[in-house]
Amino acid sequence: MLLLNVRIQTLPQLLYARNHRFPSQQAARTSAVRPNQERLIRFLNQMAAIGMQPDGSVCRRGFSQADVIGRNQLMSWMGDLGLQVRVDAAGNLIGRLEGLDPALPALVTGSHLDTVPTGGRFDGVLGVLAGLEAVHALLDEGIRLRHPLELVAFADEESTMVGCKGMAGSASPDPSAFITSNGESIQKNLECIGGNWTDLPSACRPDSAIAAFLELHVEQGAVLEQRADDIGVVEGVVGQRRFTIRVIGQANHAGTTPMSMRQDALAAASRIILAIEQMAQCHPGDPVATVGRLEVWPNAANVVPGAVTMTVDLRDLDPQVLDQLLDSLTQSLERIALQTDCEIRLEPQFEVAPTPASALVMAAIDDAASSLGLSRSYMPSRASHDAQEMGRRWPMGMIFVPSRGGLSHSAAEFTTDDQCWAGTAVLLETLQRLDRALP
Repeated sequence: MLLLNVRIQTLPQLLYARNHRFPSQQAARTSAVRPNQERLIRFLNQMAAIGMQPDGSVCRRGFSQADVIGRNQLMSWMGDLGLQVRVDAAGNLIGRLEGLDPALPALVTGSHLDTVPTGGRFDGVLGVLAGLEAVHALLDEGIRLRHPLELVAFADEESTMVGCKGMAGSASPDPSAFITSNGESIQKNLECIGGNWTDLPSACRPDSAIAAFLELHVEQGAVLEQRADDIGVVEGVVGQRRFTIRVIGQANHAGTTPMSMRQDALAAASRIILAIEQMAQCHPGDPVATVGRLEVWPNAANVVPGAVTMTVDLRDLDPQVLDQLLDSLTQSLERIALQTDCEIRLEPQFEVAPTPASALVMAAIDDAASSLGLSRSYMPSRASHDAQEMGRRWPMGMIFVPSRGGLSHSAAEFTTDDQCWAGTAVLLETLQRLDRALP
C-alpha cells in the first residue's frame, strides 16, 4: 500500500518587541479605534448584490464575470482610501497602506471574494471587507501602524487556491494541476483577472516581506453557537488525508445464493463505514472521519453487490492523530476482509499537512477579544482557507465568528450584523496589538 509523505513545514519563530515605545498620544488613540458597523454592513450588502441569485444565494465563481465585477468594486474602494493597489501574477488583488516604517515587513489580512455555485453572503467576503473597514477606521482616526498593512483578496479560493499558493510559493508549476471550476485553463483564467501564469513565481513573497497573516472568517459550523461564544480563536487548519477504498466481492443471484455463501461487497462496505464512524468517535481528542461517496456495482435490486468503491476523508490538527487513525483504519479493513471473504484495497488520493496557528497571533486574538468583552473558544478549522497556505510560510492566525445553525455554502448562511462587527473589531484590535508586539 502506497502512502503519501508530506513534510510539515515549521513556522518561523517569533520574538516579542517588548521594549518598543510609542508616542503616548498615538498609543492612546490606537487603543480606542473601533470599526464602523453601518459602513461594514453596507460594504457586505453591496458585495452580496454582485452575483445574487433568485434563491438568495450568491454566485461569484472564481474567474467569472461576477468575480471580476466584485474585484473591480473592491479595487475602487481600495483606491478611494488611497491604498497602493496592484494585482500580482497569481491574481491576488492587494491594497497596501504604508506604515510609519516602510522597511518593516507587512501585516497582511484578507480572504477571498469568490464563492461556490450557491454560496452565502459571508464566506470569504467578510474577511476581505472587514479588512477594508479596519483600514477605514484607522484612517478615520488619522492613525498609521508602524508596519505596512496589506489587504488581500486571494484568487479562486473555492477551487484552485492559486492565489494563496502563488503568494506562499506552494503552487505547482504544472498548469494541469489546477482543475478550474469553469473548465478553462489556469493560464486563460488568470489573464482575465490581471494575473500572469508565465510570471507566476513572481507572486511568491520573500520571507522578510510579511510579519504575520490574519484572516477573519465565518465558522461554517455550529460550535460557537452551541457554546454561546462570540469569537473562535483558531488553533490551526487541520490536515487532511483522503483515500479510496475498493471492496471486491462476487456479484451473484440475489435469490439463489445462500447468505452463508455470499461475498457481498456492500455488506462488507457497510461494516467499513460503521468502523470508520466508531474509530473517529472513540479516538481521544476530536478528529473527524467521513465516508462521503459510495458507488455500488452492479447496483441492481436482484444481484448481490460485487464491488463497492467509497471515499474516506480523515481530518485533524495533529499529524500523529492522523497516523493513528490510518493505522486503526488499516487494521479494521484487514479484519473485515477476513470476516467477509472480500478483497479490500486502500488507495491514497491526496494528503494535506496541518497548519498550526502562531502562538503569538493566537494570544493577540485572545487578548483583543478579552479587551472588547467578548467570550471566545479555542478550536481548529476543519475547512481549508487561504490561511492554511499562508501559515506554512509566516506566522498565521484566524478569527471565527458564529454561523447560525452551522450552515454555509448556501443561501441560509447567516451571521448577524453585531457578530460581523465583533469579528471586525477583534481583527482591528489584533492588528494593532501585533503592530506593537512584532519587531
